[in-house]
Amino acid sequence: MTLDGPFEPVTRRFDPSLRSGSDDLLMENPWLKKNVTSSFPEQISLALSTDPSSTWVSWVTIGKNVTPLDPSSVASEVWYGTGSGKYASQQDGKSTVPFRWLLNYSSGIIHHVRLEGLEPGTTYYFKCGDSSVPAMSDEYSFKTMPSPSPNAYPSRIAVIGDLGLTSNSSTTIDHVIKNDPALVLMVGDLTYANQYLTTGGQGASCFSCSFPNAPIRETYQPRWDGWGRFMEPLTSRVPMMVIEGNHEIEPQVNGITFQSYLTRFAVPSEESRSNSSFYYSFNAGGAHFIMLGAYVDYNITGTQYSWLVDDLHRVNRSLTPWVVAAWHPPWYNSYNSHYQEFECMRQEMEALLYQYKVDIVFNGHVHAYERMNRVYNYTLDPCGPVYITVGDGGNIEKVDVDFADDPGKCPKPDDNKPEFGGLCHLNFTSGPAKGKFCWSKQPEWSAYRESSFGHGILEVVNSTYALWTWHRNQDAYKEDKPGDQIFIVRQPELCSPTTKETSNPPQGARASDPASPSSTVILSSKTMWLMSLLVALFGIVVR
Repeated sequence: MTLDGPFEPVTRRFDPSLRSGSDDLLMENPWLKKNVTSSFPEQISLALSTDPSSTWVSWVTIGKNVTPLDPSSVASEVWYGTGSGKYASQQDGKSTVPFRWLLNYSSGIIHHVRLEGLEPGTTYYFKCGDSSVPAMSDEYSFKTMPSPSPNAYPSRIAVIGDLGLTSNSSTTIDHVIKNDPALVLMVGDLTYANQYLTTGGQGASCFSCSFPNAPIRETYQPRWDGWGRFMEPLTSRVPMMVIEGNHEIEPQVNGITFQSYLTRFAVPSEESRSNSSFYYSFNAGGAHFIMLGAYVDYNITGTQYSWLVDDLHRVNRSLTPWVVAAWHPPWYNSYNSHYQEFECMRQEMEALLYQYKVDIVFNGHVHAYERMNRVYNYTLDPCGPVYITVGDGGNIEKVDVDFADDPGKCPKPDDNKPEFGGLCHLNFTSGPAKGKFCWSKQPEWSAYRESSFGHGILEVVNSTYALWTWHRNQDAYKEDKPGDQIFIVRQPELCSPTTKETSNPPQGARASDPASPSSTVILSSKTMWLMSLLVALFGIVVR
């Protein structure tokens, strides 16, 4: 448990018997090929709104009855109801085409429909498409999230970063489906479609290094379509919440960026009072999720920061005790790759997250796994968030294996330049790395790191305890033992959050003052009781 920390740093290095990466799946792969006829919907996906009363349904239409550059040539309809085959309601939505000015555009029309008036914790059945053609999809179903409550949570939340579309990616998604999540968080770098044509499907660990004369990063829409088909078995029944990564920038002429991300995904920006799809928030039972944008203005004087202040201030911790934040590039990272790359963002925003006692932070970008001890401003702090990097989904750029503290592996301050924002590197003024840019050993805030592909599952038990499990791809088809597993424990009494905390943890699961020897003994016995109960109920192995 995090109560037992901070933990001595542990490193598990890359196993040379494993693949460090794999080639992109070909467009002819059955997972990527079009699998519907005529104008029927494909790439069906779900996304949450800010509360369980509404859900987004999205899909793409490609067919002979569709005019590619005219979104009005095909309707956006969803029929839905609480009984299979019984659709008491219908909702129309909107459609769009990314890159309408490109005459060689070869994708389809993208539809987004927001279903409203839904009941929490209820299964709904739906079809989507255009009934006038007719071209309606097969029946699908989803279950809405529970209402905000300290006692109700999604069963399992999958967290995936830097997925791509490789053989490793397919193993990751197979593994995720096997673990049966109720919600998916995708923390950036989704398709890697921006370098598919240039690299010939072989990838490049450093795109700008390998292709310095490439005028733009292409946006290959058929690759996006292939990814949508690849994900549909999961996203057509489980809502997926996304945030942009650097591979979603896709810069085009006239300064146009992020067009695929902005048009292909429905996110609850308007519902969460955000004026941008680059940052938003939503609730899933007793957990409040904040999705932040690292590739748009994050300065303290900017609109994202102002929105974040307002969003955090409005969180009711008596209804949503857990606050989870996610964005693409990590602030805390001991790998050589992307080391201190987004130090500017950390310096602007970290104090605000600490002030409002954010519990967990998920990031990607670094193609490996790392879990931190609770930390604030590079100092171990029992009230800091637990930062977790899961940029290990299986992308084309291979797994990261070098650490900044390895001999000769410390990057120069200008090696890792961010694709947005400036450089704010610092040498450390205290602690084990005093006077240095890099640590000479694994930093004390880095609890566990491993160079492997995989994904994570978060299971929130109650207002105090959540189980985090990292699953490695190499364990997917044999005994599926956790690669890393820990109970994350909230301690509201110790950390005195700014927002009002009126809920009390269940009897026997309260965090006590660790400074008191007697309370430490009480905590130990209660902890053992809770762990035994959870093992008995869920059959989980606690590490």
